[in-house]
Amino acid sequence: MDKGIGSAEHYTTGEGWTPGDLDFFTVPQKRFTEEEHDIWRALYRRQLDILPKRAISLFMDSLSTLGISQEKVPDFADVNEILMKRSGWQVVPVPGLIPDEPFFEMLANRRFPSGNFIRTKAQMDYIQEPDVFHDLFGHVPILADPVFGDYMEAYGKGGLKAARLGTIDQLARLYWYTVEFGLIKEPQGLRIYGAGILSSPTESIFCLEDPSPHRIGFDLRRVLRTHYHIDDFQDNYFVIDSFQSLFDATLADFTPIYEELAEAPVILPGELHAGDAVLHRGTGTYAAKAAARRAARTKK
Repeated sequence: MDKGIGSAEHYTTGEGWTPGDLDFFTVPQKRFTEEEHDIWRALYRRQLDILPKRAISLFMDSLSTLGISQEKVPDFADVNEILMKRSGWQVVPVPGLIPDEPFFEMLANRRFPSGNFIRTKAQMDYIQEPDVFHDLFGHVPILADPVFGDYMEAYGKGGLKAARLGTIDQLARLYWYTVEFGLIKEPQGLRIYGAGILSSPTESIFCLEDPSPHRIGFDLRRVLRTHYHIDDFQDNYFVIDSFQSLFDATLADFTPIYEELAEAPVILPGELHAGDAVLHRGTGTYAAKAAARRAARTKK
């Protein structure tokens, strides 16, 4: 799974880990400094100005009911006391990114690993690694939904199978385009449920309002074939009808699907494909500029 490990400052190798050791990467929650709480407050308040009428309604409700407030980085134990009752999940602190298989195993056991650090003031607008704000603010409120919680557990179990089959790259695309950058239909219009968007002030607006990206109805095989960028806005956003429809669409054994798609070419970001349920055909204007910037960086 391409999670930016190559350039990660906070990454723990799996040396010494054995399957079944769910506590191997868990650490005591950090005692954050007042300066770090100030960063949390600034990030939180900025998103509160942006997310109403853009985020899925569940998200705004869960922030308050889970005790995830703007005052300080919450105590995980306090959040877990409520989260466990809501969906059977708990959030556990880890030093940062962890390898794929223990990550999958934690999800399969309804444990969500959260970065035990917060970005610096210089990283307020963008951080490649998931920190406590991305994880606790972005992911955890959605985990309070029982159906989405079931989806995440099933994803973890599917990840363990993908590791055995050598298909992690394909499965990572599903996580990316749903858990991190997914959109959902609500009666009032498209809304955000992906944590990568919910924790980003600029992409929260871009994903819904900019004319550049394509917005496409979710299709499992299409998503499994679609590459993505980890360092810029997405060229495609996939839209689900509901968490139940997402869970139902991904419940089957992926083994024959991987076999079916083994020779299928990867679909590049920004490409539309035959059979796409296109909700909005993007102009590609931003995507072209982003591609030019990546090409210029490659030449250096």
